[in-house]
Amino acid sequence: MRFQVVILAAGKGKRMNSDLPKVLHPLAGKPLLAHVVTTARELAAERICVVHGHGGELVRRAVTGDDLVFALQEPQLGTGHALQQALPQLSAAPLTLVLYGDVPLVRADTLRGLLAAAGKGIAILTAELADPGGYGRILRNKAKRVTGIVEQKDATAAQRRIREINTGIMVLPTAKLKQWLPKLRNKNAQGEYYLTDVVALAVKDRVPVTGVVAAEAAETEGVNSRVQLAQLERLYQKRQAVRLLEAGVTLADPARFDQRGMLGCGRDVAIDVNCLFEGTVELADGVSIGANCVLKDVAIGPGTRIEPFCHLDGARIGAGCRIGPYARIRPGTQLAAEVHIGNFVEVKASEMGEASKANHLAYVGDSTVGRNVNIGAGTITCNYDGANKHRTVIEDDVHIGSDVQLVAPVRVARGATVGAGTTVWRDTPPGGLVLNPKSQEHRADWQRPRKPGKNKS
Repeated sequence: MRFQVVILAAGKGKRMNSDLPKVLHPLAGKPLLAHVVTTARELAAERICVVHGHGGELVRRAVTGDDLVFALQEPQLGTGHALQQALPQLSAAPLTLVLYGDVPLVRADTLRGLLAAAGKGIAILTAELADPGGYGRILRNKAKRVTGIVEQKDATAAQRRIREINTGIMVLPTAKLKQWLPKLRNKNAQGEYYLTDVVALAVKDRVPVTGVVAAEAAETEGVNSRVQLAQLERLYQKRQAVRLLEAGVTLADPARFDQRGMLGCGRDVAIDVNCLFEGTVELADGVSIGANCVLKDVAIGPGTRIEPFCHLDGARIGAGCRIGPYARIRPGTQLAAEVHIGNFVEVKASEMGEASKANHLAYVGDSTVGRNVNIGAGTITCNYDGANKHRTVIEDDVHIGSDVQLVAPVRVARGATVGAGTTVWRDTPPGGLVLNPKSQEHRADWQRPRKPGKNKS
């Protein structure tokens, strides 16, 4: 089936009270419009035309691709007027699917059904609402065939009692659409050119019009305010949570879960409350994510446990690792199997070998760490000289004591032990003990300074 998509995205969105075009407000971390474009691509549309207006250049920069073309609607005089601006961009595809840049949750399967129902006529996606106020109503004859759509402001009292509403999403025969659009008139309460008026023209031309009721009304909801945006955010997150639960993932509380990108999970994955997943995240079998963690563009190996309050970004974590609590893993980090990164440890652009540990209060940056290395509390790699980053190499079986400074570029050779409080600024030989000579003395007659007026104790 050959078809193209026109996405109407020209509205300013006055009720958003924002300088940002409405369709660029984020839902699950990406613009509303981007969700709609993704769905259109999932359908394999041969062309996608975005009709933009307010903030047009921002809109053009927000979504890109060889399959996208743009049309400018200025001024904005209704949905029919928007399609008129798109006419020069329409291809010869027999069908044109009309979507909306502020309706991000419509499912590809729903649209496939709508395309199939169109045949050589029109197919309109409708929804049945308990409170249809504000929406255009679907008019049907005694045989239940669609005969027209009337907008709320133009409807009679009887028509306003109709619960089936027009979502605005429809499939139209392209050749007929090109004939109907010039015939639209703006004789209505809004003084606008309604795309819905093509239904009456289709009935007059004996073109069949089919109404397809959406299985889930929520997927047809649009955004006109920040309240509605917040409501759709939770609907989106609920959809993602249900998908994971059905796949066997344990979510401590599906209402306290946020996915802003792609999240893949193996078997027996457990996710505690208030976790945020961004970009592309892969969790292998048996991974456990503690409460209040943020994971962005990471892959985590089987059986690894991420303790609460950790932040992982752009990293690859091996099998059987223990991370956190309160650990930060920054981009470019690769941890092998059985690595332990403890509380208040930061690792950046570093590789750590199997079974190595930095259990508390350490910074490991721009480093290559071997196998079975212990990094003591308070240890830091001094990797920045004020202009350039330098690398630290710690070979296998090294033991580094507490409060050590490794001044890069430097290499600690295999099997060495670095004593507590040591500053290492030269490469060390293998084995043995590395330390800075120190002495300790006791001054028995020394008195601690005291504030005036304080009694001695």
